[in-house]
Amino acid sequence: MRDLSRASGMSLAGLYYYFQSKERLLFLIQKHTFTTIVQRLKERLAGVTDPEEQIRIFVLNHLEYFLANQASMKVLSHEDDALKNEFAAEVSAIKREYYRICVGLMDDLKRKRRLEFSTRIAVLSLFGMMNWIYTWHNPRVDADAEHLAREMSEIFLRGVMSGGRARKDKDGR
Repeated sequence: MRDLSRASGMSLAGLYYYFQSKERLLFLIQKHTFTTIVQRLKERLAGVTDPEEQIRIFVLNHLEYFLANQASMKVLSHEDDALKNEFAAEVSAIKREYYRICVGLMDDLKRKRRLEFSTRIAVLSLFGMMNWIYTWHNPRVDADAEHLAREMSEIFLRGVMSGGRARKDKDGR
């Protein structure tokens, strides 16, 4: 709270006037972040039917948001388990929805491309690839979100689609 007070130019007492506790402020940051990213993703996915393109949209949406909001990303990464009770339950529900969207996209890719791989491992690997970007991304040296999303999507999709064994249909094809 002291860091936030200094950064915002607001007194510590002023912050506590608007936010009853550090936990409430953390809850609001997390709720806003996850609600925003899920809503933007749903809007971008509307009308897109190609599973590969959907995953590319997912990656772009994630990276654009988190590169534009790196301070929030740090808070989310380091304070993930700090919320308790109803705050934790509400944020967890939004995070589960986001995870389930990605699982659905992976399952569609598997079904339409007739691939076999662990959806859970693929989804969690993708999140691992994207979520730690704030620790190394330097905007003076590294590409922007759009370029990074293209590269990460290529790396991820090539791995999933070439490493995933193609299923054979009932006639052995």
